[in-house]
Amino acid sequence: MVPQDPLRRRNTLSSTDADNHSDPRRNYRLNPTSLGLVSTLSFPVIVSTADAMLKSAGVTLVGYEKIGNGHCTAIVRGAIAEVRIAVQAGMEHAQKEGQFLSSLVIPRPFPNLEVIFPIGSHLLDPAQQNHRSRISNQAIGLLETRGFPPMVGAADIMLKSANVQLTAYETIGAGLCTVIIQGRVADVAMALQVGIAEANRIGEVTAVTVIPRPLEDLEQSLPLASCLIEEQPQPLKLPIEVKETQKELVELPDLGKLPTKTKDSSS
Repeated sequence: MVPQDPLRRRNTLSSTDADNHSDPRRNYRLNPTSLGLVSTLSFPVIVSTADAMLKSAGVTLVGYEKIGNGHCTAIVRGAIAEVRIAVQAGMEHAQKEGQFLSSLVIPRPFPNLEVIFPIGSHLLDPAQQNHRSRISNQAIGLLETRGFPPMVGAADIMLKSANVQLTAYETIGAGLCTVIIQGRVADVAMALQVGIAEANRIGEVTAVTVIPRPLEDLEQSLPLASCLIEEQPQPLKLPIEVKETQKELVELPDLGKLPTKTKDSSS
């Protein structure tokens, strides 16, 4: 006799199910969120790929996974139909840029998969998001070079040539470095044009991307220098119990033992 597969049970919780809700096999079908992954060989390209995925379907960007040698993967979550549309849009964009590697759609990721691999919702850190300096309504520019000196030289000339702000830089292995700037669209475009020329003079430019209107998910996924993170005021912590200090008792002298002055002694 073949034992009944617990995964074929209905998505209703009885009293027994409620007691065993922590078992991943029992609540496996209760999580309808699907998973989509698109991989490229460039950080600016994976950012623009993620932007295309977010703007093509109702998905949430979980983050990026960088495994070295230039390999970057954008990870999104959402309903299966939305994820398929987003992955298709990401594939087409990455292929257009000539940096597409692979893609994957998982309709119902098993809970154990999400615990082990960095593909779950735990990558979203609400505390970190609240501390980020907002760059809404500003364009984002990314310039990738092969080698660190070209990136630094490009960053310097971009800051000197246009009203932009340097927010961070990213390295993904294989000598690939990306500088990230923000500002108005015209300023970012001007800065990137000057930065490309300077980086090519020093070394090699491998990719350039401009995101005119980044969505919030994309904005939160990008690295940010620690000096730009806004410190939130911490609440005042009051002690639960206030210990009263005991006053030290002072012993008074015995007045009866004090020497007294007489008229004879004074004369």
